Amino acid sequence: MPISATAPQGVNPLLDSRDLRLPRIADPCVLVMFGITGDLARRKLLPAVYDLAGRGLLSPAFCLVGVGRRDWDDEAMRSYVAQAVRSGARTPWRPAVWEQLAAGMRFVTLSSFDDAAAYARLTQVVEDLDARRGTGGNRAFYLSIPPGWFPTVTQQVAACGLVEEAPGAWRRVIIEKPFGHDRASAAELDTLVGRIVRPDDVFRVDHYLGKETVQNILALRFANTMLEPLWNHRYVDHVQITMAEDIGIGTRAGYYDTIGSARDVIQNHLLQLLALTAMEEPTSMTAAAVRAEKEKVLASVRLERRGELDLDATTARGRYDAGFQGGVPVKGYLEEDGVAPGSRTETFAAIRLEIANRRWSGVPFYLRTGKRLARRVTEVAVVFERPPFLPFDGAATAGVGANTIVLRIQPDEGVTMRLASKVPGSHMELRDVSMDFGYGGTFNEESPEAYERLILDALLGDAPLFPHQREVDLSWRILDPVIDRWAAAGEPDGYRPGSWGPASAHQLLARDGRTWRRS
Repeated sequence: MPISATAPQGVNPLLDSRDLRLPRIADPCVLVMFGITGDLARRKLLPAVYDLAGRGLLSPAFCLVGVGRRDWDDEAMRSYVAQAVRSGARTPWRPAVWEQLAAGMRFVTLSSFDDAAAYARLTQVVEDLDARRGTGGNRAFYLSIPPGWFPTVTQQVAACGLVEEAPGAWRRVIIEKPFGHDRASAAELDTLVGRIVRPDDVFRVDHYLGKETVQNILALRFANTMLEPLWNHRYVDHVQITMAEDIGIGTRAGYYDTIGSARDVIQNHLLQLLALTAMEEPTSMTAAAVRAEKEKVLASVRLERRGELDLDATTARGRYDAGFQGGVPVKGYLEEDGVAPGSRTETFAAIRLEIANRRWSGVPFYLRTGKRLARRVTEVAVVFERPPFLPFDGAATAGVGANTIVLRIQPDEGVTMRLASKVPGSHMELRDVSMDFGYGGTFNEESPEAYERLILDALLGDAPLFPHQREVDLSWRILDPVIDRWAAAGEPDGYRPGSWGPASAHQLLARDGRTWRRS
């Protein structure tokens, strides 16, 4: 059944009233997507837009304007989007959904990002859609482009009048990471975007924050009385946050070789996971309340170990060598296509942090990320103190480790609790057992893909899942000294493909008498 443009306001006939996952419908609007021909748009953004339409969560008046350098007309763009949707969407292809969505698609060709005449055409296209499709003057600009082009694009968008405020209409800007390459450049980026929209109308996309299991951290912590009393330095020994990949850089050398693991993952994904794991309970789940607690935690993070700053002892970096992974020969990082000769870019980064507040005083947080590691996994592991006394003999408890709660972000989303239990038999022997909750086996509902949630929330103006500039600034404050130290330290340590990183990463924990989890 086609979507009716005359459906009652706020009601969409394709919206299942039983779907409680993403229940709100976005306002009529025009989404202008710079970089629509890029890899991210093809693989993630365009399928997510279609999936939102397929779930009835976009207004029938929603319009998508693609901006790129290809010499396309509107029909060529529709063909491109259809291919991306058919290969990447999670909801079934439905002609009625596609026809409604395609009717609002337009394409504007830029000869270059500073092509003033093209921005004038873009203005005409958007204003025409406002008039013809009833978008109410609401506009969102998705900048899926290299950060180096942000100054030019923001200047041109402002000059052509597209972001001028209008009564009853909103203007929003959505930007992808990296949010700068250090603290100073992040502040410059914020200034640039601030020239065209208000701070609360800037949505910085960290796609990890859109994952169901990341949001479940808050539910697990604050909706369960049995956990909150234990979530502090009295009972927690340490926390490990891991994002590991078993692949190399692939075709991303042009991007990756200028960024490295720490900037690519620790500055955003892992520090956000740390903030959600360590923050105090917010007064509500509004963007302002959640943001305030995350900012307090990030402001309390320290690089010092027991009061002393020694970055050589509290950080580790590495670079994968050539070798075999899964029985297949793989290149070393320096042999990858597009990597600069003599590059010092790290493909593995680990860092030890402490949080200087009453809840977490003395509890180390270990963060690590890397390419070509033993397996693909993202998790937060909260490792508890061992009991102060065990009334069992040493042989009975030889196979028992510390109680651990593991929040599995990907690929097997869920939560595992590791506990000690008696082995069946006539004698007392204890062994670790796991109590496991998996999303796939517990809920009938399929979790929304991260970009579905994030795009919808940006169109709704709902900001809890988007880092604010203050969070970005605090994250760079933490990471900048590490990057500066590494720049002066020479070559990263090598490590074998399929391992868990360089020896220096294991030494980082060994100094504290601990070891990394073998995830």
